Amino acid sequence: MAAFSIRQYGDPVLRQPTQEVEEIDGRLVRLVEEMIETMHEAPGSGLAANQVGVQRRLFVYDIGKGPRAVINPRIVESSGEWTYEEGCLSIPGLSWPIVRPGRVHLVGIDLDGNEIDIEADELEARVFEHEIDHLDGILLIERLDEDQRRQALKVLRERSLEAVRP
Repeated sequence: MAAFSIRQYGDPVLRQPTQEVEEIDGRLVRLVEEMIETMHEAPGSGLAANQVGVQRRLFVYDIGKGPRAVINPRIVESSGEWTYEEGCLSIPGLSWPIVRPGRVHLVGIDLDGNEIDIEADELEARVFEHEIDHLDGILLIERLDEDQRRQALKVLRERSLEAVRP
């Protein structure tokens, strides 16, 4: 069983920007381990701390090369364009073709306190961009065009009505 439940669309914690991590300690290491477990069980390729209710600026990801954590991530440069069918663990079962930069330069800190400097493209770049959006309080639905957003909100309203019906 996953260590955390993933916060779903409508939870106000998903709209709040996160706070920088100031100290890497045993509690943070355990948080990362539990986030990785939760991400894998979901299954997903990335998970931001606020998706599990923790308002700290960190995310975990695994695009098939093993799980990693990035603390206080920032994208310092991006270029190109890449359209990809993108979903979100906080909006399960829905996905949309989203245009994002195809290449990014990410900086941050790893769990050992070392600086991370990654040039990423396509899927890895997209995961970084998606998770940093979460850390900034931005949801995937905000990346949709007007028609897509209207349709998505209709589906989400219907889901919430179904959830409260006896």
